[in-house]
Amino acid sequence: MNKSNGSGLSIAVVGASGAVGREFLRVMEQRNTPVSRIRLFTSSRSAGGKLVFRGESVALENYTDDDLARGLFKGTDVVLLSAGATVSRRVVPAAVRDGALAIDNSSAYREDPAVPLIVPEVNGHRIADHRGIIANPNCTAAILLMALAPIHRKAGVKRAVVSTYQSVSGKGARAIDECLQQSRELLATEGLDRARVSPPSVFTKQIAFNVIPQIDDFESDGRTKEEIKVERESRRILESDSLRIDATCVRVPVLRCHSESVNIELERDLDPREAREIWRGAPGVVVMDEPANFTYPTPVDAEGRDEVLVGRCRRSRLFEKGLAFWCVGDQLRKGAALNAIQILEACLKAQVLSKIS
Repeated sequence: MNKSNGSGLSIAVVGASGAVGREFLRVMEQRNTPVSRIRLFTSSRSAGGKLVFRGESVALENYTDDDLARGLFKGTDVVLLSAGATVSRRVVPAAVRDGALAIDNSSAYREDPAVPLIVPEVNGHRIADHRGIIANPNCTAAILLMALAPIHRKAGVKRAVVSTYQSVSGKGARAIDECLQQSRELLATEGLDRARVSPPSVFTKQIAFNVIPQIDDFESDGRTKEEIKVERESRRILESDSLRIDATCVRVPVLRCHSESVNIELERDLDPREAREIWRGAPGVVVMDEPANFTYPTPVDAEGRDEVLVGRCRRSRLFEKGLAFWCVGDQLRKGAALNAIQILEACLKAQVLSKIS
């Protein structure tokens, strides 16, 4: 049930068997997060299994509402959550009540003005405002803002048109399995027998060798909830109420990296060469921008990397003062698990891990 590793933090992971949950463990191993005790929680379907953390097997546990009421997280410093908004609304209040810091990767608390919504490189100063809960932003917004924020600080972003090419990992481990299974089935018949392709269960349509111009549910104005999240969360994190973003979010058969085509209007004119220098000085951003040498970011380049990769920067053809560019980031890392662990690290550095008890 527990794993000890010397002095450090007591950490619980809720949603540990999912794609992001497993990535939490990898990131903590790679970044030497100080962990003395770890508990891994999952659904009843996966409970009883085990995952490996720092060379040792850790049991996957389930919990009940009675467990939450009895103080499941007493003695726990941090609860990392990536099990969906319904679970977070049930679990986070219990974690906070028990004195833990909850870092939540779902949408449950992202619009709550009392909960900091954090990308550490962009608005890390806001972590001290927490009252036991910090929200991890939408993965698409987090990757976008890593490229957008440095430009916004220098030249002021007024409007942005964003088209996204989002990996299946954003929908979870089952989505990755569905994409791979359908791909294997199509390849087995060289794409000639679609009747042998498994029907979609995670997505609305076949995802293998296809693109789906829908992520999340549609609203009455024709936008999807994902597209609305990108605008609202970007405005909040950049602290720019006047920023306008028109996003079209598309699912593509890529396993774990999101790509984004971005066209921005600026308050101050900025040459593409200036923009590249700004990005080169920005933490967590890598410039790959030599099109003549076929140097530009692709999902394969970004997979497993912590940085957001930026390239194809040029003057906008839409806006007199504007730029167009392309950026790519690993959805499971900067889009989710890495950002959460960076939030934890920032709290430790600022000594604001525990604000209540």
